[in-house]
Parts: sequence; structure tokens; C-alpha cells
Amino acid sequence: MTLEVIYVTRHGFRSNWLVDPSNGSYTTFIKSPTGGAADPALTAHGVDQANELGVRLLAADPPIERVYSSLYYRCLQTVEPFVRRAQGQALPAATASTAVDEVVVPPLRIRGETGLGEWYGSADFEHPVPASLDALGPLFPGLLDPDYGPAVTPNRMGEGIDELHNRVAATLEALIAECDKAGVRAILLCSHAAVIIALGRVLTGQMPDNVDVEDFKCFTCGLSAYRRRQGLGSKSKLEEDEMAGQTTDARHADRHDGAGAVLDDKATASGRGAEGSRGKL
Repeated sequence: MTLEVIYVTRHGFRSNWLVDPSNGSYTTFIKSPTGGAADPALTAHGVDQANELGVRLLAADPPIERVYSSLYYRCLQTVEPFVRRAQGQALPAATASTAVDEVVVPPLRIRGETGLGEWYGSADFEHPVPASLDALGPLFPGLLDPDYGPAVTPNRMGEGIDELHNRVAATLEALIAECDKAGVRAILLCSHAAVIIALGRVLTGQMPDNVDVEDFKCFTCGLSAYRRRQGLGSKSKLEEDEMAGQTTDARHADRHDGAGAVLDDKATASGRGAEGSRGKL
């Protein structure tokens, strides 16, 4: 069994921050739970979006078996409602199981992946990084997988567009290989605007001549599904994704300034993030 579907969502609507490009000084008017100026929490509207998204994700088919997320607070806060609900549903089933030979599935937890972290443009100074697992653990008790090690770490000095695409490609290659090996059918990725655009390009193999083209939308708490198509020679019609047109209410993305296909199998992407696009997953 191999990975069939990758669900992709962007964090909910958040509060803002400022940066002085001359020296890399980040400031904010609203204190972050982690203390980082570039690590804000969701607004009240963003929390509502995350709760709505959590309900929608519970109905995903096939069901989500793993969650990979950027370690920035806003991303963890976005997937928290879904993971909490999934854990709550799994607990009664595990408690009711009394068969000696029955395999008990461990509770769903968030795998903090820095390869899905925020994109910052190349600069002469170091950009912020998310809080450590030690700091995030008490803020999200029982949610983070302490044994997971990130596949990719972004350059602290920022990245160009090509470097962003390469980082995303390397991250996806590692995650897909890991899930294929484990027999996982569906996963959820939670990330940021620019990274989600890069995800769509890498997964479908559609790299525009002009990188400023808005080819993959990234609404806050918008939801896209990338479905793997088995067999390059298949002439069968793509199955329409049920998630298209049923995503959460979201505002337009606020984007920051500042390679290649991962698999051999064809894929289709649908939903708000990538309507009707197709290519290689």
C-alpha cells in the first residue's frame, strides 16, 4: 500500500508583525505565546476557521493517518482542533478493544516538520525560527510527536525562489518515501502561503515561466487534495475530488516577499488551492 492522497492546508487568519529590512529586527504589537515576534497566534476569526476545518478533515476519505506541520504556532494552532477530535474518536475504540492479537494504532500526533516552515527571502541577516519542541510541548500537551525528526531545515539566511522549490521538493520526497514504506494512505500538511504555492508546483510538476503567477491559491484554512494516479499509461478519467468546493471560509492569502517532480505517478489536485490542475505527484 502506498500514499494515495496529500491534503494541504494553510494556517488560519493570524495577527501580524513588522520587520526592519535594514537589520532584520522583528517586532509585533501582540505578544506571541512563544515569545517570538514572527510567531503570532491566530485571531478569533482564525480560530473559527481552524475549528471549521477540523470538522471537515474528520470526513476526509481516505482518512488522514499522519499530520505534518510547520512548527510555527499559527500552524499548530490550526491543526489542533482536528487532531484533538481525531484523538477523541480513537480513544473509545482503543479502550473497547480487548483482543490479544489486535494491533492498537497509536494516537494521532503532529509531526513537526521544519521543511514546511515559513519562507523568508534571502537577506544579510538571520531570520526567525519556530520555538523548540520543549517550549511548544506545554502549549500543545499531548499533540506533538517527540520522536519525529524533521527531514529538512531551511537556511537561516533566507531562500530564493529556486531554493524554496528545492527545499519543498526535498521535504516531499522524504515524507512520501516515509509514508509509502509505512503503508500510509493519506496525510495532512499544514504550512504557509509561499510554501503551499511551491507544494502545488512540485507535486504537479507545473513550474511556471513567471514565478509571480498566481497558479495555486493559498487561502487561510483553505483545503486542497492531491490524489495520486497509478500508472503513467492509464487513460481512465480523473475522479473528481469530493473536497473541491467544500473548503472552509477563508480570506485571501497574505504572501511574504523574499524542482522537479517527486514521484513517477500522475496526480490530480483539486480544492481551493489548486482547481483542476494535473501532472506528476
